[in-house]
Amino acid sequence: MTDKPRVGFLGVGWIGRHRMEAMLNTGLIDAAAIADPDGESRRAALELAPGAAVVDGVDELLTQDLDGLVIASPSALHAEQSRRALDAGIAVFCQKPLGRTAAEVQAVVDAARAADRLLGVDLSYRFTAGMQAIHEQHRRGELGRVFGVDLTFHNAYGPDKEWFYDPALSGGGCVMDLGVHLVDLALWALGWPEVREVQSHLMHDGRPLQDPVRTCEDYAVATITTADDTIVRLTCSWRLSAGQDAVIGAEFFGTDGAAALRNTGGSFYALEAMRMKGTWSEPLAAAEQDWGGRAAADWARRLAAGERFDPECARLVDVSRVLDRIYGR
Repeated sequence: MTDKPRVGFLGVGWIGRHRMEAMLNTGLIDAAAIADPDGESRRAALELAPGAAVVDGVDELLTQDLDGLVIASPSALHAEQSRRALDAGIAVFCQKPLGRTAAEVQAVVDAARAADRLLGVDLSYRFTAGMQAIHEQHRRGELGRVFGVDLTFHNAYGPDKEWFYDPALSGGGCVMDLGVHLVDLALWALGWPEVREVQSHLMHDGRPLQDPVRTCEDYAVATITTADDTIVRLTCSWRLSAGQDAVIGAEFFGTDGAAALRNTGGSFYALEAMRMKGTWSEPLAAAEQDWGGRAAADWARRLAAGERFDPECARLVDVSRVLDRIYGR
């Protein structure tokens, strides 16, 4: 491409603006238009992109001669809005989850394939230096055969928007909000093994979840067994008494050693990676905080380079199928 891609931004609250800024900082895209019902959010976005047009919603965004659309709206809208953009020949970068079920995600991937347009999802933990290092350790076989993975994400607060607590709008509770990152990290780092079995326990307010149609889980434990007998244990929660803001970890145990991504000081953002063997350990990647926009920036670079449909995005369906199985769907 000789001209910068024109990108629209649907939803410019905190996370939408952060991803918008990361994309603009690449110098490779133009923010052509924004849409958000909140006036303060719109004003803040215009400080980043004063030349952007302000429009009413997705209908008007799709008339703005866009090359790409960034979606940071409530989860219930992600799949439909993504499909509409792709059907109009517009590339998409969407907040997670791309859809509330595997069927919704599959429909979006099919739309991207049919339109031959780039599709990205903000699965940002892959882009941390720590997970990149762990992924490379596994790829080179330096951990031996990885037989166990422990995944943890406890958020001591929980979401601040009411729609997160309505399964019809969110698709689920802490598993859909936090567990999606954990499942993605495990399958991606392990090279996308076939999942043979999924067992789970979902709880709400300290008791087993009785009505997942009306109530979201706030604590979940799942065991995922792959076809090559790797055991992946996942636990995540909202509003857990964790003694700190967050507990985040992705630990990979192999026959020749282990590697772990962990947050430091209870931070949501400061993440480091360690390599371990027996009682010995050493840093694998130093603690860093400025990684949240890397997935967005990567999509912007790929869009500017003229990339189109990437068959690898079909892996998004694999992640969503595991989430469906955790929910018993």
